[in-house]
Amino acid sequence: MTAADFRRMALRLPGAIEAAHMGHPDFRVSGKIFATLGYPKRDFAMVQLTPEQQELFVKAEPKSFTPVPGGWGRKGSTHVLLKTAKKSAVREALTVAWRNRTSRETR
Repeated sequence: MTAADFRRMALRLPGAIEAAHMGHPDFRVSGKIFATLGYPKRDFAMVQLTPEQQELFVKAEPKSFTPVPGGWGRKGSTHVLLKTAKKSAVREALTVAWRNRTSRETR
């Protein structure tokens, strides 16, 4: 899985746009960030999950999904190590993160 793959998957979600946050690309829907790319290093991404969703992804794919350190991670922010991640798992995680950020009216 590459950063370009991640970017394409994120931008295929309805209403998703790419912007920038703290010097790295992010992906937003309805003005809310649901994923980022290239932080803390180039080969990482982040998806914004709930703590319960994070637990499921980490258990299913522990080499690819890990909680972000600190408070953000306890709230569900989840790192994705792109080089070990399966496209199907990342697609699912992006979709879940996107749904978490969309309002009920846009679903």
